[in-house]
Amino acid sequence: MAGRITEIQNSEVSMTYMLCRNRVADFARWKTVFTSHAAAHMDADLRLIHIWRAVEEPNNVFFLFEIASIEKAKAFISDPEAAKAGESSGVVDGEYHFVEDAGGY
Repeated sequence: MAGRITEIQNSEVSMTYMLCRNRVADFARWKTVFTSHAAAHMDADLRLIHIWRAVEEPNNVFFLFEIASIEKAKAFISDPEAAKAGESSGVVDGEYHFVEDAGGY
């Protein structure tokens, strides 16, 4: 049993994240719509970690989701409903990247 515990402790679980940036017309409007989609995010196994705003450009928004599956996340963001939500929330442009922890120094 002790060997199994050591094996579990030594195995690294690599988490995958989706890092997103949206430039929006109005942060308050965007945030209201974004928040209203929390259940849809959870249904797609997207767990919101944090939202940031650029200091010198507060309508430039960055947010990070922990994701269960890249395929499921891509399906969510490719859904026409996601495009409608972006449009109704005032997204001007945006991008997303799938990232994983690369360690520190």
